[in-house]
Amino acid sequence: MKPPKPASRPDRVSLWRYMQLFRQDILSAQPARLYRAWMAEFRTPFFRSYMMNQPDLVKTVLKDRPEDFPKSDRIGEGLRPLLGNSVFLTNGETWKRQRRIIDPAFEGGRLRETFPAMWDASEAAAGRLREGVSEIEAQTSHAAADVIFRTLFSIPIENELAAAVFDEFRIYQRSQPILNLAAFVPLPKWMPRLFRRDTRASAARIRDLIGQLVAARADEIAKGTAPDDLATKIMTTQDPVTGEKFAPEEMIDQVAIFFLAGHETSASALAWALYLMALYPDWQDKVAAEAQALSTCDFSVISKLSVTRDVFRETLRLYPPVPMMVRENTCPEHFRDRDVPKGCQLVLSPWHLHRHERLWDQPDDFDPARWHTENGKACQREAYIPFSVGARVCTGAGFAMVEGVLILARLLRDFEVETVNGRNPVPVAHLTVRAQDGIWLRLRKRQR
Repeated sequence: MKPPKPASRPDRVSLWRYMQLFRQDILSAQPARLYRAWMAEFRTPFFRSYMMNQPDLVKTVLKDRPEDFPKSDRIGEGLRPLLGNSVFLTNGETWKRQRRIIDPAFEGGRLRETFPAMWDASEAAAGRLREGVSEIEAQTSHAAADVIFRTLFSIPIENELAAAVFDEFRIYQRSQPILNLAAFVPLPKWMPRLFRRDTRASAARIRDLIGQLVAARADEIAKGTAPDDLATKIMTTQDPVTGEKFAPEEMIDQVAIFFLAGHETSASALAWALYLMALYPDWQDKVAAEAQALSTCDFSVISKLSVTRDVFRETLRLYPPVPMMVRENTCPEHFRDRDVPKGCQLVLSPWHLHRHERLWDQPDDFDPARWHTENGKACQREAYIPFSVGARVCTGAGFAMVEGVLILARLLRDFEVETVNGRNPVPVAHLTVRAQDGIWLRLRKRQR
């Protein structure tokens, strides 16, 4: 049995129909030929887009010349009410300054320091599971949010403010479309953006709650009583170039993206990993056997979870949480014998790149052992970008790999997961790659 994949649209549909499909689900809106194409052009009356799957073109855009291909404002417009001027949306000198302040908090040594908080969150996640049929995305969302609050602010998800942010974010997810009108029509900067009223209101409530957390932490820092966690590290770090720290409003922007990126993406990946384990019980047994090493809170156990890491890596290949990234070229380009005018949208799609039929052996198969083959090693270098690559690689990539591997192993140490008849998940893209009607699994206590 192959892991589920969305239905592809016919190669020829009207622009209006494409816009409808794209707004509903960007995965199902794409034609099947993109899984073989090195480069594809899409034109609208307002702009051109080019999807790039050829590894050397991806390398050019993301690694070799990132400043020539900044993030597209058009795609980020829909997230602006929540994320403000966060590092996820900025470009140029603003982005560089933000990364200089943020990056030190996620350096290698900090992973060891944050591990106890991840451990506590994984223990709590296992403790919440019960035997029977469960919608597993809700469980992984709860677990991932708990990790964020424990590592960022040293508070569990049960904390009143943390729980309020989590509850409000679930409301925001339901109201937030993947794109708004600005994705299709180049609106001038002075024109007001149209957002659904409930989306804007929900974003404002989340930012107000985060503001309370930031203000409380600033007070603790001033008194010298702040815990040594990620929030304290980021709020006390000076930009080595300008000597500036984040202002309170800037910190709210950054915490919003940490929660969105760190919580939403991890929840997506963990849910799909558990589903794949239910689909492939032989691999589930291997992960469960490794998970017996998880008996004490010791960072060294991560090195013993090699199979679990391969499973999680393969999950990120098949179901990359962020399925597409959009850049904009600042000058005319010439790619694959095509002239690409200035201002075009360049789409780098982990979803298509990771399943590309001309790159990967058996691209639609779930095979964690592939990472030890010559093809798997080559593709990992050239065609595997779940966290992006280059200058704008996800700051928390290492953090996410430790978190995902730990929680997956911890849950499977105590529980077996099985598929549920008639509940086959269909992947769709909302804020991240999720299942259209959730991922339903049957849980049983594992006999140890």
